[in-house]
Amino acid sequence: MTIKRGNVVSHPGAHAWGTGKVVEVTALKATILFSDGITRKIASSHYTTLQPADPASFVQISDGIPVVKVRATPKRPKKTEEPAA
Repeated sequence: MTIKRGNVVSHPGAHAWGTGKVVEVTALKATILFSDGITRKIASSHYTTLQPADPASFVQISDGIPVVKVRATPKRPKKTEEPAA
């Protein structure tokens, strides 16, 4: 299979990944965003294992829910200079 940017593919050995959309192709690897929300890099030597998939089957997980980062240390209040009396 020829891998090009925009192709929708599936990996027969990893059904849990779902279908993926090719976002970048280089001489050594392809970067693919899979339906499970994880971007994976597949080596060009493994292109033969990828299968074409129906473009309608690719469902990208939205980033609609932001992740709240917890601070390791609480924020200190700013020091304010008191006017001289």
